[in-house]
Amino acid sequence: MSRIQIVEQTGSTNADLISDSTAGEGDWQIALRQSSGKGRQGRLWQSLDGNFAGSTLIRLRDGDPPPATLALAAGLALIEAADTAAPGRALQLKWPNDLMLANDLQEWAKLGGILLERSGDRVVAGFGVNLAAAPAIEGRATASLDAAVTPQAFAPLLAASFARLLVAWRSADPAVFITAWQHRAHPVGTPIDVHNAPGDLRSGRFDGLDPDGALRLALDGGAVERIHAGDVTLANLPSAR
Repeated sequence: MSRIQIVEQTGSTNADLISDSTAGEGDWQIALRQSSGKGRQGRLWQSLDGNFAGSTLIRLRDGDPPPATLALAAGLALIEAADTAAPGRALQLKWPNDLMLANDLQEWAKLGGILLERSGDRVVAGFGVNLAAAPAIEGRATASLDAAVTPQAFAPLLAASFARLLVAWRSADPAVFITAWQHRAHPVGTPIDVHNAPGDLRSGRFDGLDPDGALRLALDGGAVERIHAGDVTLANLPSAR
């Protein structure tokens, strides 16, 4: 059973949980405000009033699937919780760790993100979701659920979804699990750019995921490149709404 602790303010829920030797699998910390939240590659995650910031702990076991695929479980849990909190919204997952929402321009904009950090057999999954307000990020479209739910109400929804998806991650056929993630993601064939490092840009089409969670990038000419880490920018196609 999940234990959820809600604090008024902290630096980073990820940092708090990963440094807490007493925390067990399924424990959550939710902060109503973060002063040092971050996203992938050390980017600042802005903490705005009414938005969600929280983390949970996973303890890796012998026989678990590749730890990198935990991002897929986290993504499925996050989109499931958002579906419950705001039914009928056009939501989509973007590899490796973004939740997208169709904005007023009918384009896909970032609604939330996930950051996984590991220390030994302990993995902390951090979630940030724009429930009330969308931060302004240069060069990136952002969106929010417009206060459809409070952080305190969203926390148990996400905790329940993640607990269920964590069991599925450990027990389901990996191929079935990857298929479930792809069903909620940008379609196979979507034009994408992958940024691996400054000045390192690869363009092609999304060709699904490998069993270890790597992205398959179909290049012009027919070759397929496997991407294990990077930022994906997809062609901002009209939403499904």
